[in-house]
Amino acid sequence: MKLIFVYNADTGFFNLVADIAHKLFSPQTYPCSLCALTHNPLKMKAEWRDFLETLPLEKAFYHRDDFAGAFPEITVDLPAILLSKAGQETPSVLLDARRLNGMRDPGELMAALGEALP
Repeated sequence: MKLIFVYNADTGFFNLVADIAHKLFSPQTYPCSLCALTHNPLKMKAEWRDFLETLPLEKAFYHRDDFAGAFPEITVDLPAILLSKAGQETPSVLLDARRLNGMRDPGELMAALGEALP
């Protein structure tokens, strides 16, 4: 099984700089709740990184644009966390944008992910 994390942000240096500025100056309007929950303006939050290391699953991280290229058949509101199971052609949504957008801290995300995993 593989966890697939998809951020509601695009790749590239300009986008990175714009995202950092947005997180710093107007975090309440930042469009990627998964980014806000799991990252400080410059790097992944330690508690989230430590949690990920405890999960015995392969993990993949995508931005909006590279996810669309890798999985053109999947249409899902972002951000999202998906699960790909062996023999399953298309990953299934584990935590959707609506659920992620309602979360307020990494602890809430970790608990929800723990409950959602088979």
